[in-house]
Amino acid sequence: MASSLPCGGSATAPPPPRTSIRRPLKLSLIHPPVTKDETPAMVTISRRSSLLLPFPFFFSSSSSVAASSPPLEPYNDSAQGFTLLRPSSWIQVEKAGATALFEEGKGSNSIGVVVNPVRLASLKDFGTPEFVADKLIRAERKKESTKDAELISVDERLGHSGLPIYEFEYQIDSTRGGMKRIFSAAFVSSRKLYLLNITYSDRPENPLDDSTRLVLEQVLHSFDTL
Repeated sequence: MASSLPCGGSATAPPPPRTSIRRPLKLSLIHPPVTKDETPAMVTISRRSSLLLPFPFFFSSSSSVAASSPPLEPYNDSAQGFTLLRPSSWIQVEKAGATALFEEGKGSNSIGVVVNPVRLASLKDFGTPEFVADKLIRAERKKESTKDAELISVDERLGHSGLPIYEFEYQIDSTRGGMKRIFSAAFVSSRKLYLLNITYSDRPENPLDDSTRLVLEQVLHSFDTL
């Protein structure tokens, strides 16, 4: 599991629809007004960037998806207090340091969650999504196995209880498995940091396809408090 940040349960309703406002990456954004058809929990503030931003971090189902894509099922961890959707065909495995880890066969594709205590009451106490993304990419680049790391997107959305959830997408070129696409989400709740990392092979000869990407994005957006 590719992680620079310091996961079963009964079926739950799918996460609420996301309304995204796409804007160029800026240090500060004016939050758009909530329309009469939206609730605050539906509004997502998104920041997109194709920059190479040079993290140790502060720790020591869509109809357009191809029929061949694996169906998703809810995974709830009542002990740690989080929920997400996971591909039903992926196998849960045990690994030191991981709260929950799912792998696609014996390959390098994985979905992992890590939960650790922190002194923060909110992720915003640590910094903006752009600040966190910058530290994330810097930390990836410091790894001995990393040849390159490129930030693709930075998003922010509101969780079920209104807490801020940061989302990141980036690509790394590693000596351990080659090119990989990483989808990551993080939030702080009850003085605990929750980190989701989705790692998927994205080699030039076999790039990440659109249908798989949609499935992984559904997993990413489903990560929330229970």
